[in-house]
Amino acid sequence: MNYMLNKYLDRVEFDSYEDFKNNYKLTYPDDFNFGFDIVDGWAEAEPEKRALVWCDDHGHDAVFTFTDVKKQSNKIANYLKKLGLKKGDSVLLILKRRYEYWFTVTACHKLGIIAIPATFQLTKKDIVYRVNKIGIDMAICADDPYVIEQINLSKPDCPSLKYTAKLGGKADGWLDFTEGYTAESDELERPSGEDKVYANDPMLMYFTSGTTGMPKLVQHVQSYPLGHILTAKYWQQVRENGLHLTVADSGWAKFSWGKIYGQWIAGSAVMGYDMDKFIAANLMRVIEKYKVTTFCAPATMYRFMIKEDLSEFDLSSVQHFSMAGEPLNPSVMEAWQKITGHRIYEGFGQTESVVIMANYQWSAPRPGSTGKPAASFNIKIMREDGTPCDIGEEGEIVVVGAKENRPTGLTVGYYQDDEANERLWRGGNYHTGDNAWYDSDGYIWFVGRNDDVIKCSGYRIGPFEVESAIMTHPSVLECAVTAAPDPVRGQVVKASIILAKGYEPSEELKKEIQNHVKKVTAPYKYPRIVEFVKELPKTTSGKIMRGEIRKQNREQAAGEKGSAAQVISNR
Repeated sequence: MNYMLNKYLDRVEFDSYEDFKNNYKLTYPDDFNFGFDIVDGWAEAEPEKRALVWCDDHGHDAVFTFTDVKKQSNKIANYLKKLGLKKGDSVLLILKRRYEYWFTVTACHKLGIIAIPATFQLTKKDIVYRVNKIGIDMAICADDPYVIEQINLSKPDCPSLKYTAKLGGKADGWLDFTEGYTAESDELERPSGEDKVYANDPMLMYFTSGTTGMPKLVQHVQSYPLGHILTAKYWQQVRENGLHLTVADSGWAKFSWGKIYGQWIAGSAVMGYDMDKFIAANLMRVIEKYKVTTFCAPATMYRFMIKEDLSEFDLSSVQHFSMAGEPLNPSVMEAWQKITGHRIYEGFGQTESVVIMANYQWSAPRPGSTGKPAASFNIKIMREDGTPCDIGEEGEIVVVGAKENRPTGLTVGYYQDDEANERLWRGGNYHTGDNAWYDSDGYIWFVGRNDDVIKCSGYRIGPFEVESAIMTHPSVLECAVTAAPDPVRGQVVKASIILAKGYEPSEELKKEIQNHVKKVTAPYKYPRIVEFVKELPKTTSGKIMRGEIRKQNREQAAGEKGSAAQVISNR
């Protein structure tokens, strides 16, 4: 019996998907606080319970118990209080995959300080926009020369930024964060009075990728971690006292999905792998060495992992594999199962949510399907006029009634953005902006972002189905399908392809891939443009940036200098 899950769930185990959907019930007090109630709760109940296993690519590793996290987060909380930070203030965290991230974000939650994680790839322009959007009070960073330089360049334009602190050493204009917090007491009294933190107080904010304008600021409240019970316990199937590894940088919401909240509530330790660069073989060596029991990664990483000789790695400790971020092509899922004996369980959600639909333990995943709705989420596929789609009809994924009855873990909206919030909550529903369709058995099949759908000669073509067809060709390691402007058809399908080892770009291979797609899926969906590239633009979490490719397509169509990659076109 799981001590922590039983505190918040009426029932933990269910007999079927229908039982789970109908009878899952989450309850929590109005002053729920992840730092005190979960981290400190485990430290009190099981002082030696493992919380975090950490390693990097340079031979360093460490293990931290919940007691360690409690004490270190208390030290940091006392340090932040000493600097004058309080409930409602905000801190920018650019800590990469350093173990101090776990301590620091827990400290912020305890005090009601709003944590704003960010990627280490931000430029001065990005940082200035983010700091001034909310008036961030402090930045805490890894000791990374690029990050330090960009923050320094930003400071003159960021009047709200009172403090900048970095790990491991002083610098001009910078506090030594490590020295500062390690000198503080590891005892912390839970805030009360006007400093008391409530479940509906702001907790965590993420900036979106900004693919359709300036990045929006997603707001989550203190109850948000409890929503990730759905993510960790029921989709990722983490085990109490197991070790879960989700591959994600701390600057992205996928970190919250897979490296702290739901996993710790469920009693699983998390694996923090501070990789310099994704190398499939190195990742699998970490899985093997530390005996990871549950694993989640973006689709891209699975694609690269199956190209390795998996017989060289012992992955037998892993009892469950899952993936999210973007759909995984059925051919990759089938290859993975053939090689490892395990299925991959796909899930779906957004920066604005926890997992809202997934493949669960009660039935085998259907390759290509993102699964069924999570408990608490009333998912409908809707037409533009707000009416439900028929079975097999493509429409937008919508959480019905979420404005008035917001499921735990769903955003409360965007910070100071009335226009975006009106779009988000129109009709009283939560609009994902993603397209899919239901089959007759209640499985949802993802099509793509509204922005990603290709409109060619009156047809609407989802990029994922074309990518899945292309990926079944043996020459293809990875691909991205996007719309390219066309003076006759409006848009045409373009495939940007990374070739597998042993294959070279050629006119013959281009035609072979095009003909292959015509046989695998409807012929009108075949890529009229094939571009062989060395790499695809991606976020640090491994998600393909199709918006960036579309931008390049528009520039090429307008006669601007395009990619140096070899482009072979046949219209």
